[in-house]
This record gives sequence, structure tokens and C-alpha cells, in this order.
Amino acid sequence: MKIALLSRAPNCYSSKHIVDAGVIAGHEMIVLDYLRCRMDIAAGDPAVFYMGERVQVDAIIPRIAASYTFYGAAVVRQFEMGGVLTANSALGISQSRDKLRCHQLLARKGVDMPVTGFAHNIHDIDMLLDSVGGTPVILKLLEGSQGKGVVLAETRRSAESIIAAFSKLDANFLVQEYIEEAGGSDIRALVVGKTVVGAMIRTAAAGEFRANLHQGGSAQVLKLTKEEKELALHATQSVNLRVAGVDLIRSSRGPLVLEVNSSPGLEGIEAATGKDIAGRIIKFLEKQNAMKKGSEITSTPNLV
Repeated sequence: MKIALLSRAPNCYSSKHIVDAGVIAGHEMIVLDYLRCRMDIAAGDPAVFYMGERVQVDAIIPRIAASYTFYGAAVVRQFEMGGVLTANSALGISQSRDKLRCHQLLARKGVDMPVTGFAHNIHDIDMLLDSVGGTPVILKLLEGSQGKGVVLAETRRSAESIIAAFSKLDANFLVQEYIEEAGGSDIRALVVGKTVVGAMIRTAAAGEFRANLHQGGSAQVLKLTKEEKELALHATQSVNLRVAGVDLIRSSRGPLVLEVNSSPGLEGIEAATGKDIAGRIIKFLEKQNAMKKGSEITSTPNLV
């Protein structure tokens, strides 16, 4: 196959490892900066051009940055309309990136999560805090990623001050129940297709409540329970993703989903688990391609 990796960071660990995995498997790999892709919206002939030349590939692996979700998803959608296989759909990427929409979809599908609230009017602060069980609470900016824009408010006064500041900036945010018994740890499960291919437990650095590796957290390999595996798969499918990093937290009432990431980093989880996650993504595309070809053969009438 000819596979295009859509990425603005070709030299980062995840991009390089995916390209290397594809080459080792015998595929032709190219890297495209999706912001430099041009789309021709023409009836019956959806095309993508890169640096003046039309892109002809069998499959794409989108690695879309959060700040460019709209345009990146549009490029992915254009490839989809041309019949190109994709590791993640444009719909899944868009739904997972909108934190509010993602939580609404997860809730509709019955995925267990920390109690979460959302409001616009600053006069609803007291009711909003009460709805998630009071302080301490987690405040999350909707556009944040990698632990940025996530704040722990330990008292009602501090929560009110932070919410007031967010409101003055006209920033949209979620208020979420704080799971104290997690002890500053969370779980990252990596899903490819219908399988959890790796998992690690991340622990926050001293004096920090966020367990993200980008915020100084540490990680080690973890064997998930059956319930945790099923929850990770359920969450991934609920937002129409195929490849995802699902963040879980262990609570007194069982595992809960914190977030679903459509472009999960591979360095931390490959180092912790010793597994070739990039290779599993390539194998997933190979399987999807074989299924597509099989479908095309069976749907073609025999001409005598």
C-alpha cells in the first residue's frame, strides 16, 4: 500500500515510528503537512493536492494537532470521500476534540465518567458546583490538551474565582467531579480497531495533580481488568474512533473515562509497555485494506 501520514511534526517520535513501521512492513510511506494540502471540491471527483500535485494513496494515518482540528478534519474528510482508507474518520476526530460533545456522546452511550457539568451564566456557579458534588473540583478548558487548561480548585472560593476569570475571558469550560481516591494517577489505554493493544498507569509528579507525561508524570506498564478493557473499547466506539488513547481513572465505583484522544502519543506507552504500537496501527490498516478488496471482489458481478 501507499500510506500517507498526515502530520505537521514529521520528526517527532510518533511520526517517525509510524513511518518506520510502515516501511518495515513493505509499504510506501509519505508524510504530508495537512495544512499545505489543497482540496478541490468537485462533483464526482474529490481531490487532494499537495505542493501542486494530486495525492494518490491507498490509506492515511491522521495525526491532527488540536489547534488545527477544523482544517485537518476537512482534509481527512476529503480523502474519505475519494474512497481512501483512514485510521480515524474525520467525524471521530472532530467529536473527540470537542470535549463537551465528546462527554455528551459518552453519556448518551452509557459510558461511565466522573460527574460533569457545563454552564454559561456565571450566576449558576453554586448550582454547577453542587451538581458535581461540591469542591474540590476539576475545571477543564474545552480547547485544552496534554493537561493544559486543567485546574484543580480545592475550595468553593477558589472555584468561584477561577470560574469568574474564565467567564471574563469568554472561555468555555467543564466542571468535573474530583476523584480523590485515584491518588493523582490515571490510566492510558491504547485502542487499535477492536483491541486494547497496550496500557500504562501514569502517576503525577510531586505537588502536581495531573498525571500527564507532558506535565512531569511517570508511567509504568499496567494489565487492565476486563471491565477496564471493555470501557476503553466502548468509549472509543462511542465517538466513532478506531485508533485512540483512552484516559481512565479508578474510582470507588469502578473505572471511569476522563478523555478520548484521537492522536495519542506513542513514545510514553511504547516505552512503558515495550510494545510496537505503531506496527499494530499499520497491521490494522492492512486488515482494513484486505477487507475492502474482498468486498469489492464480491460486489463485482461476473460478466460472461
